[in-house]
Amino acid sequence: MTDILRDILYFPVWWYSRGLKFLLLKLADILDDKQRGLALFVWIKNIFKPMYGQYDWAGILISFFMRLVQIIIRGIAMLFWLVLVAAILAVWLALPVVAVWQIIVQLK
Repeated sequence: MTDILRDILYFPVWWYSRGLKFLLLKLADILDDKQRGLALFVWIKNIFKPMYGQYDWAGILISFFMRLVQIIIRGIAMLFWLVLVAAILAVWLALPVVAVWQIIVQLK
């Protein structure tokens, strides 16, 4: 019985300390994996380099605008993942508070 009581009392401490740290590390890994998959920084780094080694004006302009479109699309995709990760974090932080609030409402 004391183990159950101790676990119940320790749960909020774990949820907002070690559990939150674990979640933040996992969410950072997710964002890092998505950034590597989208290669957004590679596209940004190479925006002014012409594709296929074509250094004439047409090649430079086409390369710039194609990379610009790719950066915009990949940036939107990365923004989607960033918003999703922020929503997961917000739910994680609010879930115990909402659960306790719902228990109190149901007891009334």
